[in-house]
Amino acid sequence: MYKILNGGYKVDKNVQITVYGADQICASCVGAPGSKDTYEWLQAAIGRKYVDDNIIFEYIDIDSPPEEEKHQKFVKRMFDEDLFYPIVFVNDEMVAEGIPRLKTIYKQLDQHNVQLQK
Repeated sequence: MYKILNGGYKVDKNVQITVYGADQICASCVGAPGSKDTYEWLQAAIGRKYVDDNIIFEYIDIDSPPEEEKHQKFVKRMFDEDLFYPIVFVNDEMVAEGIPRLKTIYKQLDQHNVQLQK
């Protein structure tokens, strides 16, 4: 599951960053940016620090999630457990709920050996 890049780094084949959110700001996150704004901010911040050729970004609107079973189940869990959004996953691990912290997300990307920008 690793891909060798020109610089000799072993990188997980693809790293998936999934952001679950909604157009309406979470009631507990008043004053925070919206989910789509957070998604775009994460793309820009990650792209400045890491080579993002092997990073796949995905935004899931919790008000109309895709038919894929894993998304349907997680959106149901969000509503059942009153989770704060946006929620950020790196691959299958939840790394942020509510207002994401870059340090936590960067740590996960480092664990997946994502190459830093030069």
